[in-house]
Amino acid sequence: MATRDYPLERVRNFGIIAHIDAGKTTTSERVLYYTGAQHKIGEVHEGETTTDWMEQERERGITITAAAVTCFWTPTTEEDKKDITKKIRFNIIDTPGHIDFTVEVKRSLRVLDGAVVVFDGVAGVEPQSETNWRYADEGKVPRICFINKLDRTGASFERSFHSIIDRLTKSAVRMQIPIGEEGDHDGVIDLLTREAVYFEGEMGSVIRRGAIPENLKAEVEKHRGELVEKIVSENDEQMAAYLDGTEPSIPELKATLRKAVIANSIVPVFCGSALKNKGVQLVLDAVVEYLPSPLDIPPVTGVNPKTGDPVMRHAADDEPFCALAFKLQTDPFVGALTFFRVYSGVVEAGSYIYNSSTGSKERLGRIVRLQADKREEVKTVFAGEIAAAVGLKDAKTSHTLCDETNPIILEEIKFPEPVVSMRIEPKTKGDQERMGMALKKLSDEDPTFRVTSDTETMETIISGMGELHLEILVDRMKREFNVDANTGKPQVAYRETIQKEAEAENKYIKQTGGKGQYGHVVIKIKPMEPVEVGVKQKNNVEREDHFEFVNNIKGGVIPQEFIPAVKKGVKEAMERGIVAGFHMEDISVELNDGSYHDVDSSEIAFKIAASQAFKDAAERAKPVILEPIMRVEVVVPEKFMGDITGHVTSKRGQIESIEDRGLAKVVNAKVPLSEMFGYTTALRSMTEGRGSMTMEFDHYEVVPQNVAETIKAARK
Repeated sequence: MATRDYPLERVRNFGIIAHIDAGKTTTSERVLYYTGAQHKIGEVHEGETTTDWMEQERERGITITAAAVTCFWTPTTEEDKKDITKKIRFNIIDTPGHIDFTVEVKRSLRVLDGAVVVFDGVAGVEPQSETNWRYADEGKVPRICFINKLDRTGASFERSFHSIIDRLTKSAVRMQIPIGEEGDHDGVIDLLTREAVYFEGEMGSVIRRGAIPENLKAEVEKHRGELVEKIVSENDEQMAAYLDGTEPSIPELKATLRKAVIANSIVPVFCGSALKNKGVQLVLDAVVEYLPSPLDIPPVTGVNPKTGDPVMRHAADDEPFCALAFKLQTDPFVGALTFFRVYSGVVEAGSYIYNSSTGSKERLGRIVRLQADKREEVKTVFAGEIAAAVGLKDAKTSHTLCDETNPIILEEIKFPEPVVSMRIEPKTKGDQERMGMALKKLSDEDPTFRVTSDTETMETIISGMGELHLEILVDRMKREFNVDANTGKPQVAYRETIQKEAEAENKYIKQTGGKGQYGHVVIKIKPMEPVEVGVKQKNNVEREDHFEFVNNIKGGVIPQEFIPAVKKGVKEAMERGIVAGFHMEDISVELNDGSYHDVDSSEIAFKIAASQAFKDAAERAKPVILEPIMRVEVVVPEKFMGDITGHVTSKRGQIESIEDRGLAKVVNAKVPLSEMFGYTTALRSMTEGRGSMTMEFDHYEVVPQNVAETIKAARK
């Protein structure tokens, strides 16, 4: 058996997450340079970065796909540099910041142990920062913050720090303050050690520590007092000593802070400028000191598929093998790659693995470790590591791979629903055959990309998270799969629901010569209520996302084998919709009564009866159309303020707040997605090209009556 070259306590799996344009990729490039993984820094504006390796990423200067890299870091203090046992292995994932590619952040956070959250020092917390923070909260991922771009005009560490406190977490605490801002940004001050830190030499790789500038001493003492108080409040003994006038030593404070960060009760905040090579090395030191190794996080829990019992797996090589496939990618050189995180045990190339999500076995041919788009072949992957398998056929995103004799199914990753769709058709007969294959591969890779066909027109419909998302996917079809396609205009993914209760009864009776058909159901439908946390679900209730089925049949008035057919009939009717043919959701259906015939009853009869009963009830339950509402942030110079607020209001938008950000104004609003197509172009023409806009999905809301009539007319 192979042995691991790095003990688990010296491994850190972390992601770099942020809003678009906060400087994640620039930070990642510095990390690769300082860790020695590459000898030249690639810049986003020059299109030469390592982690943004796709052509579309380099052309647009944005990150589209999460890139995984492995590198090694030696902490910056002199005694650590001499000690080879202090070298740490980093498995880093650089994630996209654009809302259309939010799937990449969600799935990456599921398999990472920690995160570095990057903020723009001018803008502070932005909409996507909040979404990513929420994903990290859901996964209980420990994080540290890095306020970047403090060299920019209008940058303010204090304003950005307070936006974190106000909008994300009250647990944030300053670990550093900057020495100067904007053009005067020279370095940072480490509050714990009371040292000024400067970054000199080529690419800031020489770190010089010195005395604090006189004009900052009072501010340092004030913030250091707050920091020490926050740390000792996590440890009763240290708190008692501190109140008696004895401050714990720096190693003791760091040990307490590490526990607090891993427990998510403190979030340390660092600062600097990645582009100007200031502060990044100290963030890497903080990753080592405060973010967890695989040994520090709780054991992963799952379910035994044979018995349904809960099972635990610890991060240890001698436990049974268990891993989660979190991403599929088509690689131009090696074919299909399945990225997986090993939670326990060891897996070797050439061995057989069991996919407990599908019940199938596959041979694991080759395993590679990735350097973004470059790959290094490895023979063995140990607990706590991230790698990619080449050529697995059955594995999809969220599938559990494990040891067949000790099966386990880990919790699946939940992905947001697509909100924009468009029609797509191949240009030629040759494109037609390739298009089906391309769409299948792309939808396997990206769980927020759906492919369906319109049953009435037989057209292919693709759905995704936004206009840019679909544009990139169509572009990839052309470049990677050589498929030319025509696309329609983007359409909004409307939904339908009901607003009150209704009952209906339906008997489906069909007599032909011989065996007939008989199905009879009585159902009641009502709007689905949110489930309260901690409330145990009743045995007769089956709950899915946006749908609930309650079986109230007593005494066998409908035999048990026909109940699933009733549920299936209801779900098929919900797919077809009532008002304008959109998928219905958030409905609770109760099956209360019915009858059957000993000879004539069948599954198909009960399915049809249930489908028709649901349709009758839904028509009387005040059905309505729902539309996606987007959270929109518009940043404009003050002189265009009036035009922009008027324009947002004319688009059925509700303005929630207007803030100052440097010399610009920020308008936060909620606007229906249907009104936002092409908005960026309109915004640029209204603001002489100086305005910018970001938006992300917020919630679904009932469409006003006049808009509903227009939608219905268009559907006819």
